Amino acid sequence: MPKGEIIGLGRSGIAAARLLNKDGWQVTLVDSATEEQIASKSNALQLQAARQKLIAQGVRVQLNSSLTLKSSNAADLIVVSPGVPWDTASLEKARKQGIETIGEIELAWRYLNKIPWVGITGTNGKTTTTALIAAIFKAAGLNAPACGNIGNAACELAIQNFDAANPKAFDWIIAELSSYQIESTVELAPQIAIFTTFTPDHLDRHKTLENYYQIKASLLRRCKQKIINGDDRFLEQAGLELGKDVIWTSARGKDTFRDHRRLEVYLEDGWIVAFGELIAPVSLFKMPGKHNLQNLLVAVAAAKLAGIEKKAIAQAIASFPGVEHRLEYICTHQGIRFINDSKATNYDAAEVGLNSLNAPVILIAGGQAKTGDDLAWIDTIKAKAATVLLIGEAAPAFAQRLSDRGYDNYQIVETMENAVNRSITLAQKQQAKVVLLSPACASFDQYLSFEARGDHFRQLCMALR
Repeated sequence: MPKGEIIGLGRSGIAAARLLNKDGWQVTLVDSATEEQIASKSNALQLQAARQKLIAQGVRVQLNSSLTLKSSNAADLIVVSPGVPWDTASLEKARKQGIETIGEIELAWRYLNKIPWVGITGTNGKTTTTALIAAIFKAAGLNAPACGNIGNAACELAIQNFDAANPKAFDWIIAELSSYQIESTVELAPQIAIFTTFTPDHLDRHKTLENYYQIKASLLRRCKQKIINGDDRFLEQAGLELGKDVIWTSARGKDTFRDHRRLEVYLEDGWIVAFGELIAPVSLFKMPGKHNLQNLLVAVAAAKLAGIEKKAIAQAIASFPGVEHRLEYICTHQGIRFINDSKATNYDAAEVGLNSLNAPVILIAGGQAKTGDDLAWIDTIKAKAATVLLIGEAAPAFAQRLSDRGYDNYQIVETMENAVNRSITLAQKQQAKVVLLSPACASFDQYLSFEARGDHFRQLCMALR
């Protein structure tokens, strides 16, 4: 019986363990967290229930443990959850010993590679694009679930397909793929791959911008059909090295490029044009911001490459509500709209979110700061924000950066509760019609995830009513 060792007691690790166990492997799941650390998590009850279910199914679950590399008990396959750094010393040692080491996405691919995939990567825009593509495919009557960073863990879909009477239970798989997931893949090759945007992010893990880019670009190099957002400042040039067969998109119109690249999807006279066909008036799409027009065009390009008719595309984009935590409208209180952009975990995403709204805005920002260039974000704050309310551990550093750039309309309020309560008075005083949570930071100083941060903001806003 082959031995599999899974690292990480999270959604991906649990799904990978269940899949290998179902396929007859002897499975051990290890996690460095202690019992007390697991109990302190917001989803502790779900984790405990999943852990007990795994044990009942014959999976060994070891907390406060690390990878086993003793030759007498070494695994035949190691599967790594996305949150585990790929260059961890134990993983480096395992690879040197010749132990096959892959990520959860790669494992799912081995069970689902008879089904065509759409893979979406990029620094920002992945989640909106993935959700929109899934909505279009659903409108076309296709069974095409989303997975990866959105929806299901990929191995959860592999389990469903494993149990199905028809071994091709899905028509397509729509996968949002982060650099953390891509770097641990070897053969993953979606039928269609999309590169949404590229800006500095995750450099604490990937070390250099070049390494970060090459990880994402490696996905497209393995794919048959490639789509790139031609309006991204970096990808407009860098994407040329990915080949002449790339499909380019642009919200700037059909004359965007002067060279011979294949610009197949663009906006013209208020219409979406794809491969020479008028698809729908862009006014059907209700999400704000130029960046969302870019997301729209790459999604339409994928749908047309998959053979979907324009009627289904138009129907889906007209009814698409957006995604949670990305410029998500929460409520209106005393004439002030509250918008949740908790997914803006870096400067570029926060800049885009703020640029999507009309000034003046009360901005809530801060959390666990990331490495990156904040100048464009601060310039947007100076143009759009009446006041910035700073929360989390980054608040003092952000206050200093704003002051250094000549912006002094900030207050350090520390917590989300203080920020939401203070925002009402400030919005009324400064005639701002919008309060925007767009942190430009990771959430881990105060929350378990950006979702938990956004959910807390939503709860506080709804309580105002």
